[in-house]
Amino acid sequence: MFVDRVNVNLRAGNGGAGVVSFLRQKGRPKGKPTGGAGGPGGDVLIVADENEASLLAYRHNPHRSAESGTHGQGDVKHGRAGENLYLVVPPGTMIYDADGELLADLVKHGQEVTVLQGGRGGLGNTALASKANRSPGFAEQGEYGEEAWITLELKLVADAALIGFPNVGKSTLIAHVSAARPKIADYPFTTLQPNLGVVSVGGNEFVLADVPGLIEGAAEGKGLGHEFLRHTERARVLVVMLDPSTLQTETLQDQYRILLDELGQHRPDLVTRPRVVAVNKADLDEVDTVALAAQLGEPVVFAISAVTGEGLDELMLAVAAQVGQVIREAPEREGYVLHRPIGQQVKVRRDDEGVWIVEGRAATRAVALDDLTRPAAADFAAKRLHRVGVDDALLAAGARTGDDVRIGDITFSFIEDDGEEEE
Repeated sequence: MFVDRVNVNLRAGNGGAGVVSFLRQKGRPKGKPTGGAGGPGGDVLIVADENEASLLAYRHNPHRSAESGTHGQGDVKHGRAGENLYLVVPPGTMIYDADGELLADLVKHGQEVTVLQGGRGGLGNTALASKANRSPGFAEQGEYGEEAWITLELKLVADAALIGFPNVGKSTLIAHVSAARPKIADYPFTTLQPNLGVVSVGGNEFVLADVPGLIEGAAEGKGLGHEFLRHTERARVLVVMLDPSTLQTETLQDQYRILLDELGQHRPDLVTRPRVVAVNKADLDEVDTVALAAQLGEPVVFAISAVTGEGLDELMLAVAAQVGQVIREAPEREGYVLHRPIGQQVKVRRDDEGVWIVEGRAATRAVALDDLTRPAAADFAAKRLHRVGVDDALLAAGARTGDDVRIGDITFSFIEDDGEEEE
């Protein structure tokens, strides 16, 4: 089964917790802090691999998670980092976030992008020691890894795409000129998935895609072709195949007009894409290709037979020449477009109950301690919050002493800070 669009739920690994540990020594009643830090959680990365053909692997298993880091230990033993999760997709895969924003466009083998970051490991009490508190009795909790729904959408990366009505012979042609072996039958809509084949002709090679048949109204959702119109978008050259047989109710001129109309409705620039026109089944129906070319406004129309191979060498040479010209004149598509706007460090809003909600990784990290009931830990967190700008943000939003403030699962009363900095 060919799958070209899936939604997946991804989760990066959680960071391990730091630990509180002491080495008791003579003359140091409080002991020397020896708590190790937790390991960071694994990231989630998506990698383009030319050995993958579709997104089928994610259809029935859409929930994927990276490994979490392990907790720290005494004797300054740090936790192990969680392994990254690598998701393999075919080249041509576009990655969207839950809001529909494009995150990345992977068109080449080996391109990769980190879509979710693992949680930071919590610091042990060794790393939290300072001049003000040489033996802290608290440590940081590990940070949760990011979690999100991601949409993967595949658009085939091909040099040329075969466009035509159902049963026009596209699958037969690609099977004749390449090693692709699509399912072929004699009824409409036999092709239910795109097929790719590598064509070698005249010392040149190019990738040819067989796009399932279009019908009038395909761009509006009619028939099966509308599911695959996206696969024409990356093709450098379009090969328009026409069918003069009685299987088609439209004339050759109407077939040509309808196909271009559907392409234009889907994406206007497809109409101006370089194209080659061919009339299939020349062994069954004789067509005056010279007159047809004049009627269609094309320099030449090729008469071919996908079954017998008649005229296919000439057609493929013409397609190879067009592909070569486009490659010479246009820069290679790099893809790998990444849009990851950096959000504000701290955001403040007020809910319906009047509680101030503080959001942002910096604020969450500031209070991620294992026991905030300890006065030393609470004071440490308060100084951190002041340093990352939470106090200023709350005051600017209108918070006053005594107001309830929530950061994550923690709720506390706001007191205007005196600005003392952590040592």
